[in-house]
Amino acid sequence: MPIDRAACKALDHADPLARHRDDFTLPDDVVYLDGNSLGALPRATAGRVAACIAKDWGQDLITSWNKAGWIDLPRRLGDKIARLVGAAPGEVLVADSTSVNLFKLLAAALALRPERRTILSDTGNFPTDLYMAQGLAALRGAGHVLRLAEPADVAHSIDGDTAVVMLTEVDYRTGRRHDMRALTAAAHAAGALTIWDLAHSAGAGPVDLAGCGADFAVGCGYKFLNGGPGAPAFLYVPTRHQDAFVQPLSGWLGHAAPFAFEHGYRPAEGVSRYLCGTPPILSMVALECGLDTVLAADPAALRAKAMRMGDLFITLVEERCAGHGLTLACPRDATTRGSQVSFRHPQGYAIVQALVARGVIGDFRAPDILRFGLAPLYLRYDDIWRATDELAGILATRAWDQERFHRRAAVT
Repeated sequence: MPIDRAACKALDHADPLARHRDDFTLPDDVVYLDGNSLGALPRATAGRVAACIAKDWGQDLITSWNKAGWIDLPRRLGDKIARLVGAAPGEVLVADSTSVNLFKLLAAALALRPERRTILSDTGNFPTDLYMAQGLAALRGAGHVLRLAEPADVAHSIDGDTAVVMLTEVDYRTGRRHDMRALTAAAHAAGALTIWDLAHSAGAGPVDLAGCGADFAVGCGYKFLNGGPGAPAFLYVPTRHQDAFVQPLSGWLGHAAPFAFEHGYRPAEGVSRYLCGTPPILSMVALECGLDTVLAADPAALRAKAMRMGDLFITLVEERCAGHGLTLACPRDATTRGSQVSFRHPQGYAIVQALVARGVIGDFRAPDILRFGLAPLYLRYDDIWRATDELAGILATRAWDQERFHRRAAVT
């Protein structure tokens, strides 16, 4: 029996996560399906940042490094993220960008496997991860190389020269989800290390880095963690690896005694040695608000809702949009799909722009993918109904075929 809007509203009424939507500022007339690219604004953020500006910065000035605990933010926020990704206190640090953190950890992994030369990744990995690996391989020289395998072939591509397997758990375009546990085990069996990018995983459901035996991980703060545009990123280094390597970006806050102002570098003990420069305090304060919204929810409930919403989205699109050239680009099996749904269409960019014009915000990824993020904290099942209703209307009337919708913007 076809699903109707009343059934979607009934799901919202029974949703154990429904109350969390009130923790966010969302326009009434917008369906926001891009939380996997930029999370929504928590209601607490504006006031918290304003208070930091007015009091901590405006009144207490530089004393806030101690009085307001600014100096502790990278580790304090790291411990909060640790609860979301299956890490222990003192194993996660908030600092810099995902790209910079990846550089640090790749350098560490290669140094821990000096006799090996290959960084293995897959063809679906996010380009910045590949670019950083290419740059580091070129910088190190001595035969270091980035090698790519098809996603399904990664385990079979690990060999005796593989130093590190660098993968993003959830593919940014298709939403395909790697089996972290199995691939980490395969890497370790071959003597290689692993680095996992959790940009599309952290905050969307349970992650178990320690349980999977992951060696390193990175992730960003502005997607499912709701930290705001350009929010600081995080890195994970388990205790067993923390003091085995001095990361190459040896900035002053990674020093054992930053305020001794010594001429020579001595790395801090533990995860703090992966710090580099001064943290962006206002961004850190905003990120903490985002983290608190996620920590207020049950990770298993987040994952269950995202899976159910994805199944609903796929079902409604296939029922209501058949015959208009859309093909499913994400896995149909929810257990192998992240918190997003993706479709392919030759006019994907124009269709997405037409949806945005009607208040349904998804995004486009080249060459032909319509991507819809499913942030379970604030998204409603009724939003899925409205999104597919608008999509069906746009396709049926070819409303997308207007010059304004074909005009490419700088950000797609």
